Amino acid sequence: MPLHAPRRLLTAVSAAVGALALGLTTAPAQAVTPLNYAALGDSYSAASGVLPVDLTSPLCLRSTANYPHVVAARTAARLTDVTCGAAQTKDFTEAQYPGVAPQADAVTADTDLVTLTIGGNDNGTFINAITACGTAGVLSGGKGSPCKDRYGTSFDDRIDATTYPALKSALRSVRARAPRARVAVLGYPWITPPTADPSCFVRLPVAAGDVPYLHALQAHLNAVLRRAAEETGAAYVDFAEVSAGHDACRPAGTRWIEPLLFGQNVVPVHPNALGERRMAERTLSVLGLG
Repeated sequence: MPLHAPRRLLTAVSAAVGALALGLTTAPAQAVTPLNYAALGDSYSAASGVLPVDLTSPLCLRSTANYPHVVAARTAARLTDVTCGAAQTKDFTEAQYPGVAPQADAVTADTDLVTLTIGGNDNGTFINAITACGTAGVLSGGKGSPCKDRYGTSFDDRIDATTYPALKSALRSVRARAPRARVAVLGYPWITPPTADPSCFVRLPVAAGDVPYLHALQAHLNAVLRRAAEETGAAYVDFAEVSAGHDACRPAGTRWIEPLLFGQNVVPVHPNALGERRMAERTLSVLGLG
């Protein structure tokens, strides 16, 4: 072999490697298709009371800082947000207000991701329990368990009898519209601590014995949400541990939920902006997104 042959071979190899490298660096990048994301749910999903307000549907008291917007921003998803304050499970398939379409209409065969928080307004569970226990707490001066003594298991009984089957029906309607979508059901972050905090009574006037009563009621509702999610093939986003210590009795900057009185939101006993961000972060973690 001539002495210059190895040099020619080396030159040829170098040229080939260079051409390959050039081809790799100049090949067009494959665009990532953004997720089609439909956000459904009640005021905890809508972030009612958190600014800025979404003016596209003023009746729904929806915020553009709600957890769906945070999730969409973190994932670059195409968001269709139909969350609406005071929504019940029936509003997935019925119009909640004139001009407000059933929420499930936002879910289509092209939907990739659905999130929702729903069930707390069915039977007036949250509003009735907070109002009843707050009134009883004021009248009792914060002593005893007047709300539990009067209402007993009635709130829990209605959750089992009507909220649970309604949840399953609503989730099935979502699944039927988007069989391939990932559906995530978010639980409700803690409103009350597990036991009474005397310093909180002025902001959340619930009698000492009724604080654990309301806490247990919320735990029951969340357990039903988990059960309905699991039975319909949806993921459940649990806040039991991560929202502990961030209830409405905590100071501003720590609490995720605003108290009944002297809070910072115009809508009390609802998540603040911090709570919505934390709900989004937990959802992203559970789903492995963002």
